[in-house]
Amino acid sequence: MAEAFVAAGDRVAVCDADPDAVAKVPPTIRAAVADVTDETAMHAFLSGIETDWGGADVVVSNAGIGGPAGPIEDLSLEDWQRCLSVNLDGAFLTCRWAARVMKAQGAGLIVLTSSVSGLFGFPWRTPYVAAKWGIVGLTKALASELGPSGVRVNAICPGAVEGPRMDRVVAMEAEARGVSEDVVRESFVEGVALRRFVTAEEVAAMALFLASPGAAAISGQALAVDGHTERTT
Repeated sequence: MAEAFVAAGDRVAVCDADPDAVAKVPPTIRAAVADVTDETAMHAFLSGIETDWGGADVVVSNAGIGGPAGPIEDLSLEDWQRCLSVNLDGAFLTCRWAARVMKAQGAGLIVLTSSVSGLFGFPWRTPYVAAKWGIVGLTKALASELGPSGVRVNAICPGAVEGPRMDRVVAMEAEARGVSEDVVRESFVEGVALRRFVTAEEVAAMALFLASPGAAAISGQALAVDGHTERTT
């Protein structure tokens, strides 16, 4: 998404908790090391943008983790809380800053990354599903709260996105279910009308559309980019 906005001519800043990931960010993108669950680190990152750039037209809350997989009776409270913290607390801290800045501007767009898991109930992934449903709820509430100030808020709900992250999720779920990775991957594809995973570029295209003049009346929506999920198991 960051690269797509840069390609469209925008000035972009990102953060990541992993210093190695930040080191790989192209020089065309402002990058900082910050854990989205760390209020102090996020304040430093976001206030720096505000000081240097004066504000932000688009803010994307995209950080998240997949959390544990397995029957709920086997999950630890620590793993549950960690999953909700990264996915929801990170969104809260980001949106709290964006709301203040954008209300003062009288305009802006907040995009939150939910998931098809925020639209359907998936077994063996209860912490992640709960977090992503929470993102949709946050989107709906903020769209109502910030709309009178000219600020739009939407959630993108990707399906299974092709790439190394999804490979890790497939491996984790296969282990939790006691089946092969091929079985898990096929179960994802069989439940999708287009019979394929989506790409990161397709998700980024939705973010760019939401930032375009053609989406000026779109707010409070949970927009799936998933090839049409028909069933979840």
